[in-house]
Amino acid sequence: METSVCKTSSEGKKDDIHKEPYGDSPYVKAKQAQLVDKDLEAAIVLFWKAINAADNVENAVKDMVVVMKQLDRTEEAIEAIKYSKILCSKPCQESLDNMLLDLYKRCGKIEEQIELLKKKLRLIYQGEAFINGRTTKTGRSHSKKQQVSIKQETARLLGNLGWAYMQQANYVAAEAVLKKAQMIDGDARKASNLCLCLTRQSRYKEAYYFLEQVLQGELPGSEETKSQNTAEKLLAQLNAKMTHSESVDALDLDDHILKGLDDLLNDCSSNRSRRLPIFEEISSFRDQLACS
Repeated sequence: METSVCKTSSEGKKDDIHKEPYGDSPYVKAKQAQLVDKDLEAAIVLFWKAINAADNVENAVKDMVVVMKQLDRTEEAIEAIKYSKILCSKPCQESLDNMLLDLYKRCGKIEEQIELLKKKLRLIYQGEAFINGRTTKTGRSHSKKQQVSIKQETARLLGNLGWAYMQQANYVAAEAVLKKAQMIDGDARKASNLCLCLTRQSRYKEAYYFLEQVLQGELPGSEETKSQNTAEKLLAQLNAKMTHSESVDALDLDDHILKGLDDLLNDCSSNRSRRLPIFEEISSFRDQLACS
């Protein structure tokens, strides 16, 4: 079967992905329909043919899902990923899971999102998410490739899990995982989400404790305009809900102590075990985090 390639420029360099592909394989025909003919419906049919012909399956699946999203065929994209994942390598399956999470968000499938996030956390817990016992892997942030550590990935997934619980108004579970995420790899976004979670529980003093860290620029991402705007809105909400005697200026947070927590940053950096302490520490919330 002919290999799927793109045309090369006069300088002999490979053109970017949006240049016209050439060849006669099913995958190339699908790309031609997508990029040259702009016939997205035909592209989907041809991507399926490429998948069934075992021609560049992994790229065909991911490209087809992108096209389906463009056509707002989200449910179909979800089913396509579920059907095709078994045909792909483990690294590709992880990439497809990330696409699946995005699709679940689009569809409002919160329960499915939670289950998939717990599955990804379980893989880290079992030492299977990072190949050959490595402590970093290549990930993406704002469409840019970068090295992601176990701590960063765990905190990111826990932060997303906490936000998903928030959508279900399960604030106890949300608070548990958001606090763990913040302790492992804290940033302005997680702190703001924690503030909102605690505010929803009418625990305004504790909410301000986390919000103040953003307002004071103490956390990564605090300097971003979006973070500051979010913090200002949360501050306005807190001031509106608190009584005069509880105004932000009068808060005394000396008694706000997170009890029963070990130094997770040090524990996570230890090479003594591939089993992350984060999962040991969340044992009191086992019902919420148990993987079915």
